[in-house]
Amino acid sequence: MTTVKRLDHINIQTRDMAGTIAFYHDLLGLEARVAPERDPSLRQWLYDTGDRAIIHLNLFGTDNTIPREVVPGDPTGAIHHVAFECEGYDDMIERLTTRSLNYATNEVKPINLRQIFVADPNNVLLELNFRST
Repeated sequence: MTTVKRLDHINIQTRDMAGTIAFYHDLLGLEARVAPERDPSLRQWLYDTGDRAIIHLNLFGTDNTIPREVVPGDPTGAIHHVAFECEGYDDMIERLTTRSLNYATNEVKPINLRQIFVADPNNVLLELNFRST
């Protein structure tokens, strides 16, 4: 039987590779590296602290494995948001405020969860989850 172990990555089509890399690096500390066997101006992978390529960035209009219409800048369609488990809630609020980024917060008290919602440069909504024990 096939089972899902975890979410592997998300793929974002962008018109602004440098701006998208800067957003994820500056805000979430993700490290950009060249995707295997790809031109770095067309494709980059963003790695988390566990050395996992959790975001794959493709320059809009290049090398789609499965062709389908994608419009960077439009809301993320049927995918409402992408969530990341994070640490450092107060630091994140400061980073967002310093960068004058619009964000919303939410608290789910029964499970000690604080959330921050912010859109990336491609209008992909991110849910940043901060759990306290």
